[in-house]
Amino acid sequence: MSNAASARRRYSGPIKAVILDWAGTTVDYGSCAPVAALTAAFAAKCITVTTEQARRPMGRHKKDHIRDILRMPEVAAQWLDWHDRPYTEADIDALFEAFLPLQLKLIVQYADPIPGVIDAIRRLRRQGVKIGSTTGYTRAMMDALAPEAARRGYAPDVIVCPDEVHAGRPYPWMCYQNAIALQVYPMAAFVKIGDTPLDIEEGLNAGMWTIGLTRCGNELGLTETEINALPAETLAQRLTAARERLLAAGAHYTAETLLDAIPLVDEINARLRQGHSPI
Repeated sequence: MSNAASARRRYSGPIKAVILDWAGTTVDYGSCAPVAALTAAFAAKCITVTTEQARRPMGRHKKDHIRDILRMPEVAAQWLDWHDRPYTEADIDALFEAFLPLQLKLIVQYADPIPGVIDAIRRLRRQGVKIGSTTGYTRAMMDALAPEAARRGYAPDVIVCPDEVHAGRPYPWMCYQNAIALQVYPMAAFVKIGDTPLDIEEGLNAGMWTIGLTRCGNELGLTETEINALPAETLAQRLTAARERLLAAGAHYTAETLLDAIPLVDEINARLRQGHSPI
């Protein structure tokens, strides 16, 4: 393709849609519900999983999340010591089945929108931006969470779950399903916003702009109360480390919360007008 033809095809319009993560991005400050359910499911099998270990694969389909935890050498060694054999795929299935009711019970307790989210959604909608979403939660989990979040003021236009496509993050399929459902094209007209490196990878793989959230989600991994109790210097250091991890994953931008990300959408619009693209 000639340079002239390529320039004609380059999208220079505004952002038409954002694709948001759920836990740690729009609800569940600190992404706490999955950690509590995962550690409890492993404990029922006599395996101790730390909070850090539970958070490490955050953003994945929850069965893949469990598999990734079991692959950690320290967890695999525990399993071998306790069960006198390596874990199997059947063990992953059993852990996932044990995890499901725990997650379904906890998920509705963490359905409050993160402060600023409802205001951020209102601002985006006033700009004509559509609201999609992807998640590591299955459809059964979202069927419990989404109505609770809606009652508390947050309801995106579209929800796509990893068990509804060929594979979850970091694959782009959930983002593509959002594009189809929202009837938005091209992919450069989207911004993917989330709180984990996997969110960023998902958005990049789909050809989208990406914004990583540092304060309210998994990378900091603290509730709002816990954050407010931190010394200012400690908080600044931890926010910087979270920002660096998200940038290392390829994020175009970072912000502390979704509300803080809204001015960045305006900046992306300016870059689009200047001929820039996300890839």
